[in-house]
This record gives sequence, C-alpha cells and structure tokens, in this order.
Amino acid sequence: MSDPQQKQDEGTEETFISHLVELRDRIMRAGIAVIVVFVGLVYWAPDIFRLLARPLMNNLPKDGKMIVTDVTGSFFVPMKVTMLVAFVIALPVVLYQIWAFVAPGLYQHEKKLVAPLVASSYTLFLCGMAFAYFVVFPTIFRVMAHYNAPLGAEMTTDIDNYLSFVLTMFIAFGVTFEVPIVVVILVRMGLVTVKKLKEVRPYVIVGAFIIAAVVTPPDVFSQLILALPLIVLYEAGIIAARIFVGTGEKAQSESEATS
Repeated sequence: MSDPQQKQDEGTEETFISHLVELRDRIMRAGIAVIVVFVGLVYWAPDIFRLLARPLMNNLPKDGKMIVTDVTGSFFVPMKVTMLVAFVIALPVVLYQIWAFVAPGLYQHEKKLVAPLVASSYTLFLCGMAFAYFVVFPTIFRVMAHYNAPLGAEMTTDIDNYLSFVLTMFIAFGVTFEVPIVVVILVRMGLVTVKKLKEVRPYVIVGAFIIAAVVTPPDVFSQLILALPLIVLYEAGIIAARIFVGTGEKAQSESEATS
C-alpha cells in the first residue's frame, strides 16, 4: 500500500472513531438529562401514576379499584410511568443532542428547516398525547363501563395492563398528530405533490379507519375518535404543504412547462 493511501485510510479511521466518540458523548448527555429529571420526579411517582389512572378511576363503579397481579407491580409500574414522563420532559434535550450530532453534515438551508421541524413535531406529539388523555381515555372507559353494566361484570384491570394500554394509545395518537409534518416533508422532498395527495384522499380515509380498527377497542365510537382526527390532520397537512411548499412547487411546474 502506498504511503498517501495509508495516510488517507488512517485519516478516515480517525474520523470514524471521533464520530463514534461524539455519538457516545451525545447519548450520555441525553441519558443524563433523562435521569436527572427522573430523580427529580421519583418522589412523586405514586401521584404521577394516580394522575395517569384518573380517566379510568373516574369511570369505575363506586368503590372500584385497580388490581396488582404481579408481586413487584405496585413498585415498578409507577417507576416506569415516571421514567416515561421524565423522557417526555427531557425530550427537547435529547432532540438537541441528535441535532448537534447531525448538524455538521447538513447544508445551511437544511439546518434552517430542521429546527422548526423538530419543534413542531415535539409540539404535535404532545398534543396527540393530550388528546388521548383528555378526550379518548374518558370516552373509551365510559363506553366500556356501559358495555359491562348489562353483563353484571365488574370493570377493573391490572395496573401493568393499564400501562400497556395507555402507552399504546399515547404512541398511536402521538404518531397520528405527526401526519401534517410527514405530509409537508414528503411534498418538500418532491416525493409527492399536493395534487397527488388530493387524489389519494379516498384511500387515506379507508386506511385511517383500518388503522383505527387495529389500534382502538372494537367499538365504532372509539374507532371514530382516532380515524376522524387522522383524516383532519391529513387535510391540515395538505393545507400546510400548499402554504409552505406550494410556491416552490408552482415555480417548478412553470419552469418545466417553459423548458
């Protein structure tokens, strides 16, 4: 191997190692941020879990309670909830560390786009979680209680199962509220056009109800709660794409027509 080639390989290896070291440092800083928030909240872990369980507790029969089927469930489930809350609170720091790692490889116009994109994505995800907590949970639990009453069945659940259900709903609605961002990105990257998005609207509507049928409990009302916001957010994404990308798309089509 020639000496210049050897030096080039060594330089590439050093660059790769330096990137790995930086990635490790970024991950450690993000993890420390989550741990610091968790330590600050851990004293209130039972209160945080009670807050999370409030939509269910408000719809349980009189003197209804949640149960624990695992010996350690009463300790670890509130800890898991607190850790998730800590992660959500520290998420801006985590996203910043990701941004700081990838920013050197981005162009200037990409850097300007990423910051508002990350901020809006975080905000919309929180809005999705809030919608699930304040609208979806009370509605679903009220409907389920109505179904249980004629059967003479007592409505209760294990706290671990409740946590799994809540996480599924939070993720489902958090991701659902990201639809406008996804639509804008697809149009911005030129993968689809606003016209094409309008053409596939019927398929999106059908897909929204299929997703809702898979994610939510098997009743029509609960499925509508997820499907309708998904459709509305898709339309909002089309409007946002027309506002933020429409001018560039129009200019591109005009240039293609004149060429």
